[in-house]
Amino acid sequence: MNVLISVSDKRGLIPFVQSLQSMGCSIISTGGTASLLNDNGVSVTPIQDVTQFPEMLDGRVKTLHPNIHGGLLARRDKPTHMQTCSDHGIQLIDMVVVNLYPFAETVARDGVSVNEAVEQIDIGGPSMIRSAAKNYASVGIVVNPDRYDAIIKEMESNDRQLSDSTRANLAGEAFSHTAHYDSIIASYFQSNILSETSDFSDRWVSVYEKQSELRYGENPHQSAAVYVDSAQQSRYKFQQLHGKELSYNNYIDLDAAYELVKEFQLPAAVVIKHTNPCGVAVADNISDAYSRAHDADPVSAFGSIIGLNRAVDRYTADSISETFVEAVIAPSFDESALDILQKKKNIRLITVAFNESSGSSVIARPVFDRLLLQESNSETILQDRLETVTTHRPSDIQLNDLEFAYAVVKHVKSNAIVVAKNGIVLGVGAGQMSRIKSVEIALEKAGDSAKDAVLASDAFFPFSDSVELASQSGISAIVQPGGSKRDDESIRLCDEKGIAMVFTGLRHFKH
Repeated sequence: MNVLISVSDKRGLIPFVQSLQSMGCSIISTGGTASLLNDNGVSVTPIQDVTQFPEMLDGRVKTLHPNIHGGLLARRDKPTHMQTCSDHGIQLIDMVVVNLYPFAETVARDGVSVNEAVEQIDIGGPSMIRSAAKNYASVGIVVNPDRYDAIIKEMESNDRQLSDSTRANLAGEAFSHTAHYDSIIASYFQSNILSETSDFSDRWVSVYEKQSELRYGENPHQSAAVYVDSAQQSRYKFQQLHGKELSYNNYIDLDAAYELVKEFQLPAAVVIKHTNPCGVAVADNISDAYSRAHDADPVSAFGSIIGLNRAVDRYTADSISETFVEAVIAPSFDESALDILQKKKNIRLITVAFNESSGSSVIARPVFDRLLLQESNSETILQDRLETVTTHRPSDIQLNDLEFAYAVVKHVKSNAIVVAKNGIVLGVGAGQMSRIKSVEIALEKAGDSAKDAVLASDAFFPFSDSVELASQSGISAIVQPGGSKRDDESIRLCDEKGIAMVFTGLRHFKH
């Protein structure tokens, strides 16, 4: 019985091959695998002795040869196949033990170039796996080291043979193995190569591996699990430092906190409740930013998710510890901050990368039997892109607040309204069926603090009634995309009330 072995994952290999050899199997092997087996006393026939060709092109070509694939693909029940093998001196191969170059592990490392990734695309391995799996009626194909013990046990009790059902099961696992491997490569190309030259490929491939099962989903009667992107698992460097298991809702809210807080260059803090911000603030330091964000709506902050774009220091940790908080996500935590926060047994402490390259460029959402893909909403509005459409122009301080408020409204479920002043969110109206209702809620939340504040809307005002409400609360400036047939009415009312209005030309719906 001839067994060809070429593995990247060498777990359990030595005792497995030693058992095969003790049963009289002849071992054929390649490169590093052959050297390892030889070093451990296993007699090996080098692959070049079978192919009569040396390994070449830096190892890119070594098993792509008729003497290998003929020995794998020849049907034992066809005399013509057997005669062909005899005529050309092709020896039959009865088992292949192969697993593939560590492509996923390579691209998960920091700073890996595209060229380095490409060199980890296995060619000969998948070819041998597919040849052996296609001919599973005669050839055993082993891609998983966890199968070694069961295979040896069956061969020892069955005159060195594997049953038909075992070979079929191994073939199914082998095709799954190569499909998974190729899908990781396709996903990597989509994210790192194809995206540079095209919008969306004709086929969208994404491969996720289960990390763990969750206690439940959005509600206790819904089961749930969390999966990790096989090709992009290093991008976020997501790590839980402390606390109980993350829930489904925790993950959703943490993502919302992260996406919003990384909008800002200044130290920023966000307080998230049910995916919407109830408090957001920027300041000269992260402690002040958190205190201002919390104090904007301390009632809603109970049981919230906190997002910070700076390392958590002891002053910030002290403030956070005064309120029941589900989780905190930040670039890092000082040792003193960890000492304080880890006294709370259940609080989840999460670190994540905040570099510019983090985050997905494409958002996927399943609907019916379809998958909707769209570019992520990476557009931000800076002051030089704002168009003042009223006679009353915003001051520099108001411009800063308008820019801040519009960055926040982008992350609020539409219809979305944000009231802000001095880099602090004072009120949020989220997810209402009518825009005027969102305005009412945001102004009610802001209360008397709305006087001289600014108001941001994620889409245009269909009527001037929102401006009327804003003026009654003392709003001094408004930012909105513009584009309504009744824009002139809103502009005219702003002029009458002494409110500055600026257009962005950019809508920020979030469904």
